[in-house]
Amino acid sequence: MRRVLITALAVATLASVAVTAPAVAAEETQPAETITWGACTDETLIKAGAECGYLPVPLDYSRPRGEKIQLALSRVKHKTPEAQYQGVMLTNPGGPGGSGLLLATRGTRVPNRAGDAYDWVGFDPRGVGSSKPALSCIPNYMDYNRPNYVPTTRQLEKTWLQRSKSYADACAEKNSRALLENIKTTDTVKDMESIRKALGAEQLNFYGYSYGTYLGQVYGTLYPQHVRRMVLDSTVDPRNVWYQANLNQDVAFDVNLNIWFGWVAQHDSVYHLGKTQAAVKQVFDEQLKKLAAVPAGGYIGPDEFLDVFQQASYYQLRWTLLGDALAKFVNQGDWQTMKGLFEAFGGRGDDNGYAVYLAVQCTDVKWPSSWQQWKRDNWRTYEKAPYFTWQNAWFNAPCRYWPAKPGKPVKVDGSKVPSVLMIGETLDAATPYEGSLEVRSRFPGARLIGEPGGTSHAITPRGNACVDNRIADYLATGVLPERKPGRTADVECAPLPLPVPPPAPASVPDAATSRVPA
Repeated sequence: MRRVLITALAVATLASVAVTAPAVAAEETQPAETITWGACTDETLIKAGAECGYLPVPLDYSRPRGEKIQLALSRVKHKTPEAQYQGVMLTNPGGPGGSGLLLATRGTRVPNRAGDAYDWVGFDPRGVGSSKPALSCIPNYMDYNRPNYVPTTRQLEKTWLQRSKSYADACAEKNSRALLENIKTTDTVKDMESIRKALGAEQLNFYGYSYGTYLGQVYGTLYPQHVRRMVLDSTVDPRNVWYQANLNQDVAFDVNLNIWFGWVAQHDSVYHLGKTQAAVKQVFDEQLKKLAAVPAGGYIGPDEFLDVFQQASYYQLRWTLLGDALAKFVNQGDWQTMKGLFEAFGGRGDDNGYAVYLAVQCTDVKWPSSWQQWKRDNWRTYEKAPYFTWQNAWFNAPCRYWPAKPGKPVKVDGSKVPSVLMIGETLDAATPYEGSLEVRSRFPGARLIGEPGGTSHAITPRGNACVDNRIADYLATGVLPERKPGRTADVECAPLPLPVPPPAPASVPDAATSRVPA
């Protein structure tokens, strides 16, 4: 799930494989390590009163007494009397490759102080951020001056394939082969179990976002007896990890971008980009053509442009920021704002998250080895989703050359997990809603809050009282809504209202007379 998620094998193949019990049973014999807590260095964590530390865990869990790596952890302890203490709340932000240390502060967002009764624990998964060692391959790989994503010529296709192989080769050269062989989802799930043991908790509570929901699914499958309560926000479909999941994302991302075009058109008095969805789309497409010929300012080509506006498909809370950026770009020739957004969203010069994303996804499952299959599937998807299909394809293409053996995904089975609260917006692009319905069907103890028409991804709690209060009630009491029969949400909440941009200054000129070449 690009940037938060996903890529995969065929559904039929995934349904037939499972991690065997002996691997888990062998792990039970390893001695529990301890965490030495101390001061944090991040200002947000310091302000929240967090403590930070490292936990040694086996690099290879089949050799529990062998080489160790260090997981970076953070913790904000409960603020209630001991009699009201609810236990450890382990968190994960997704990715794979996302740093989770700041999630230790998330408890304060839960309404009615329901988060105060938990120890909120964040961690950087193996290979990520402050954990040691951290992966990096080519730090500036996603920087400027990349070939156009859409391989309209054989030379473009060849160049992207060479780039993809160079990234995989650099990962092999610059990182431990042992780490690359032991960074699957199942390894991180075993790390979660090590964290539970180190904290002395009989059971874990877990709050997972996006790819983090997949960690929760697998943990619940392998360690159901250690699950207490679980919140899954924007749920991965376990049938599609990971190749098909990316193709599904492509279509959903394009749908949401077109929805954003319509919203921009509704606010033409502010943005001056067109009064209809089709008109705004035409303006957007014109920019892509211009940038393919001449990058704006020498920096912003079609790749950078699409990377920035993919954020509109992820989060409605960024719609006004992006509307303003597009209006300035088209109407005033302001490419500098676009450059700043590209660097802010992409994290220039740091490929750690990308390296871990690939390391996990490329080894969780075996990817198709035939480039002809990739071409066929992506061109077919491109017909429905021309904006992000090839961007996503090249994002994942190093998996064809990845220098570590693939494993087999766990067959997710939540039949023994006591309770789960799930949240999903029905037009979430990164984790399409069908994944929430599928996981609900596998977890009899799960209840799903659906948000019809919502396009945002993995943002709870975020001020939607209908959703947030139910999260608070669940964390406070463990009580869930009644489960409805069939493949459906158990509760529906309206998504947050669409953002409203501030009025345009009177000096903003009309687009019909002021557009300048990008």
